[in-house]
Amino acid sequence: MILLDTNAVIRVFTGSPGLGAEAREAIASDHAHFSAVSVTEIVIKAMLGRVPGWPSLPDWLVRSGLHELPLKARHAQAIESFPALTRHDPFDRMLLGQAKAEGMRLLTSDRVLLALGLDWIVDTRT
Repeated sequence: MILLDTNAVIRVFTGSPGLGAEAREAIASDHAHFSAVSVTEIVIKAMLGRVPGWPSLPDWLVRSGLHELPLKARHAQAIESFPALTRHDPFDRMLLGQAKAEGMRLLTSDRVLLALGLDWIVDTRT
């Protein structure tokens, strides 16, 4: 199973070429999930004018075969496993906690998360 970071969700939704062949294959062949956390982050970014507003995003993601993963208390608790990221983006920390708690791979292009060197954090660009 794989969880898409917000940047991966945006790349899937927009058909971005920044999504590598291996990442596309993992999304197509793996039990891929998107998080309510990513939808929240995208809505906030749209409100700030940083990305276009996509009111149909959650429905589109489900129709595309992705499964929604809500944020649960045990996901939030798992964030404490990464004390070095205390000041890092809170959305990334929530997604990292979700992936860890669920035993999922996390598909991201975030350099800070990739630099953790964890084998279950996968680069979207590959």
